[in-house]
Amino acid sequence: MDSIPQQLLLQVILILINAFFAMTEIAVISLNPGKLRMLAEEGDKTAPRLLKLVEEPSGFLSTIQIAITLAGFLSSAFAADNFAGYLVDWVYGDLGFQALSRGTLNTLSVIAITLVLSYFTLVLGELTPKRIAMQKPLQVARFTCGVVMAIAAVLRPVVWLLSVSTNGLLRLLRLPTQPEEESVTEEEIRMMVDLGQAKGTIQREEGEWIDNVFDFGESMARDLMTHAGDVTAFPVTAEDGEILQAIRRTGLSRYPVYDGDLNHVLGILNARVFLLDRAGAHPRPLRELLQSACFVPDTLNAAALLRDMQSRKVHIAVVIDEYGDTAGIITMEDLLEEIVGSIYDEFDPAEPAEIEAVGPGVWKVSGGADIEEVAETLGVDLPEDREFDTLGGLVFSQLHTIPRNGPVPDVEACGLHVHVDQVDGFRIVSATVRKCGSPPENAAPAS
Repeated sequence: MDSIPQQLLLQVILILINAFFAMTEIAVISLNPGKLRMLAEEGDKTAPRLLKLVEEPSGFLSTIQIAITLAGFLSSAFAADNFAGYLVDWVYGDLGFQALSRGTLNTLSVIAITLVLSYFTLVLGELTPKRIAMQKPLQVARFTCGVVMAIAAVLRPVVWLLSVSTNGLLRLLRLPTQPEEESVTEEEIRMMVDLGQAKGTIQREEGEWIDNVFDFGESMARDLMTHAGDVTAFPVTAEDGEILQAIRRTGLSRYPVYDGDLNHVLGILNARVFLLDRAGAHPRPLRELLQSACFVPDTLNAAALLRDMQSRKVHIAVVIDEYGDTAGIITMEDLLEEIVGSIYDEFDPAEPAEIEAVGPGVWKVSGGADIEEVAETLGVDLPEDREFDTLGGLVFSQLHTIPRNGPVPDVEACGLHVHVDQVDGFRIVSATVRKCGSPPENAAPAS
């Protein structure tokens, strides 16, 4: 090729070849295997072929690399060979610049031509096609992969030779010939969720559910249960009127029934079964209405507990501590609420908020409120080695005696000032909480 237009056309063709293979490479790398499997199941004819490329890309990508490398080398070689002489003649002859020898001018011409060619190759042969492939990977892959796969079949011996050579060199360097498979970690998934929320593709509530699923797997039964002191239960000798009154008051559907105390649970009373029985002509003894109780250790993982309750087809379980005593109860609803948040129906009584702002920097807090939620709300840090999970536990950890229906001294710990407002037996019902250092005159009066 002697004419400049023909030589320029050759450069354009080589740049377009580079662009084609660069675009194909990024398109294949950007494909989503999960989406391809879904398309294949829906009957898409090209999806299985693309999925195979994604799962076994080594030969395919080697073919692309060979093509890109050859296109780049040939483009540089032809450009230097075809245009350097023209440039030297123009500078040396037409411009009359003879301060440098022709050999030096030829070298400088090759450098200048290479820089100009690199610019066009990067913009037209690399960056632009790759950007297009990143935006529309599936469409690009459908369009280009057939051609590249045909070329890969032709170049298979060359790809094999290069693969053997590469693996041999890696073995000499005592490096693995295959990359280790990396499993997706929990932290990476959380980062993807955060990114999706920032871009608006994942709603805030959906992101919270996903985070809750991971936190759920780290929780134990004792973290989610209703503690024994808060459980509504009946002795086996309870009168019908007492049971009916509790059903009206709580609206619950299931109640533990015990013999003597809550450490000796006999079974679970279903409110519906009880009411239907009492509406009949021949009511049975309470003991005969009980369903078998499901007992679980308080250290049982929440996810395992959910699977266990599903397999047993039970909605409530009695949680047992390490000493064999009843620590509390846990329901299927408790487990699900840990993931999706509070679940209410038309019969649930309205529950007061466990943490409620009552003034500037002052909060009314339930004694059973989770201490981590309290600390997060008030913006304080908790010690890692703490041995309490609730606000009441924090107060008791600072006292030498346990108060009973009497005044409780104010407590300052973990950056919190706690004034106990109400005590029921040995249980702290509510308290007024503020950060240490906040002026007490801002505090709401104790109720």
